[in-house]
Amino acid sequence: MGKGVLQSDPRKAGAVSPAVTKGVKLRIMVTKKRFAAARTAVRRAGPLVALALALSADRAFASGGEAAEGAHALGNALPFWSVAPFAGLLLSIAIFPLIKPHWWEKHLLKVSIFWSLLFFVPFAIVFGAKPAFFELIEIVLLDYLPFIVLLWGLFAVSGGIVLRGDLAGTPKVNLVMLLIGTLLASWVGTTGASMLLIRPMLRANAWRKKKAHVVVFFIFLVSNMGGCLTPVGDPPLFLGFLRGVPFFWTMRLLPLLLFNAAVLLAVFFFMDTRIYKKELLESGGPANSGGKVPLSLAGAHNLLFIAVIVGSVILSGITATHPSFYDENLGVLFGIPVYEGVILPYSSVLQMALIVLAGILSIVTTKSELRRENLFTWGPIKEVAHLFIGIFITMIPALALLNAHGAELGLTRPWQFFWATGALSSFLDNAPTYLVFMTTAGSLGAAEGLATAAGVIAPKLLLAVSAGAVFMGANTYIGNAPNFMVRSIAEENGIRMPSFFGYIGWSLCFLVPLFLLDTLLFFPN
Repeated sequence: MGKGVLQSDPRKAGAVSPAVTKGVKLRIMVTKKRFAAARTAVRRAGPLVALALALSADRAFASGGEAAEGAHALGNALPFWSVAPFAGLLLSIAIFPLIKPHWWEKHLLKVSIFWSLLFFVPFAIVFGAKPAFFELIEIVLLDYLPFIVLLWGLFAVSGGIVLRGDLAGTPKVNLVMLLIGTLLASWVGTTGASMLLIRPMLRANAWRKKKAHVVVFFIFLVSNMGGCLTPVGDPPLFLGFLRGVPFFWTMRLLPLLLFNAAVLLAVFFFMDTRIYKKELLESGGPANSGGKVPLSLAGAHNLLFIAVIVGSVILSGITATHPSFYDENLGVLFGIPVYEGVILPYSSVLQMALIVLAGILSIVTTKSELRRENLFTWGPIKEVAHLFIGIFITMIPALALLNAHGAELGLTRPWQFFWATGALSSFLDNAPTYLVFMTTAGSLGAAEGLATAAGVIAPKLLLAVSAGAVFMGANTYIGNAPNFMVRSIAEENGIRMPSFFGYIGWSLCFLVPLFLLDTLLFFPN
């Protein structure tokens, strides 16, 4: 078996697939003996390799101090303008669909590659070709690949499930579907719940002229906030679970979820009712309002494949600590050597293999008529794959800088952690962002609280970090993996969705005031 060498990076160790959304990693215990070996290797290889090994976002959170120093070294070495390619890609996402929509659809991948090269080429010139390719292969193979495999699997499987019957998109029906999705997200994940319910929601509202608001609130609730109650719901919480947070501890967020869901559902129902009444006067009612066709579920066997996919994610976390996959003495996972110390862990391979198998079986066993009835195409997953390869690559310096300077923010109070974690999770991967502030909270030296791998953390602080990472992922289309996917599916079905900045406008109007109320009620000091 191949073994990882000097793997102080949880991403390299592959403890948990980042695909669950967005890069969940395992804490690796590094011994003093390995630290000595690391120092020797660094001296021989030179400082450039040391900096390259420190580039990954979460290396500040490995168990040893030297790993933290390495991450800080790179974060301090990189200038703040190194995030310019990431900012450029975000601006491209915001502007090109508005001014050149057809051009954007055709050249999205080229734009994504352009900004990626704008980061990668200068980095290779400054730090060397080998460290640069090391980082590129690592981010693509260990982060992006599991991420897109999970999304592909859920997309392929959910596309074969059709909810039939008289399900007209009335305010009450929409309200119930949003509520069901919100409650379901914590148990099958925000991505799973989103892919499972977005098409039935769109079909129910197909007769309506104005329905973008339905999708926006769907993203708010189902694709984000609903995943806060269990580690399965959203990647940051699963990462916390692997670092010592009890599985059901996050149920403490239930009062916060109930409050936020109640407010958003009430606002949605009021808004949707006004729009619905106006549309009734104009159209005379939904197209299927004259019949009584009972609800039925076609392609229900695909629910088993969804269970396999969710189970594979949980299994990857379990196997990553099993002696057959993990050497506790050396603090490394067994895997396939790929390039210059990049190891593809067997636990990650197992997870991806199960997901691909579930997706293929779904395609083979589901009648093509069902997918046509679902208006299923591969366009949305293709768009997400093209866009997020650039996002994953260009956000590397942003996360490295956050690692180096996160502890300098002077955070001590719950409301500060809530907003700092949330603001950065809106634009960056919320899993490493969660790690940054979880570790920062653990460094405050609480006398009593929750014992984790990051130290003893006051419960209020950890709740604030958890809520910020999960809830504020709804602030932008790229704040959480399912957001952009839902948007793409909606647009493919003819719904004119808000632009990148337009969606942020919705967030400023509905989410930010709600988060201010959360601060006053749940994190007042």
